[in-house]
Amino acid sequence: MAIKAIIFDLNGTILSDEDEYGIAFKKVLESLGAKVKENYPQTTGIGVEENWPILIKKYNIKTEKTSQELALETQNEYLKLLPRITIRKGFIDFISEVKENGIITALATSNSWIVTDKILEKSDLRNTFDFITTCEEVSFNKPDPQIYDITLGKMEIQPHECLVFEDSKSGVDAAQKAGIKVIGIARDNDHANELSGANKIIYGFAEIDLDILYNL
Repeated sequence: MAIKAIIFDLNGTILSDEDEYGIAFKKVLESLGAKVKENYPQTTGIGVEENWPILIKKYNIKTEKTSQELALETQNEYLKLLPRITIRKGFIDFISEVKENGIITALATSNSWIVTDKILEKSDLRNTFDFITTCEEVSFNKPDPQIYDITLGKMEIQPHECLVFEDSKSGVDAAQKAGIKVIGIARDNDHANELSGANKIIYGFAEIDLDILYNL
């Protein structure tokens, strides 16, 4: 497989921040009177604002706040936890190999630009990606393929020349609908089962190199 470009999801893929978003959603939910037992009440990959109609229905919440207002509260709680967020082990070495081989790198995230920018600054990743696409540029978030279609257009790359790294079922579905092969990054075996539609599943970037990718 001739790889000219790799597109990465951000939250949960490059970053180990599942716990932090879980805490943020849980805190806002509890402020609305919900009793939350799950560590991860949210649906990953679809966007923060898109989660709130689902959560309001799931927890039978009565509130006059809009999904946009609740998303802002969630992001504010998440940003308070930014100092404890880390980059996934092995990512820096892997992305260095990718760039040394002249492969285009892109970020396609369902997060907002303002939060993405703060994350990239904190993680010293601002100069890592040739292209960045955020939720402001799409009409429909993942699992719709629009974010990947837009990113392919920016790079002027065909789907068969590209790979995607994702950590959510919605992200895997979006990439495949765009015609791109996708590698799922799992936290554990249960999470790996959720990503079973991916072309390959790994548990960290140390498991992967370009030789493996070329043979997908």
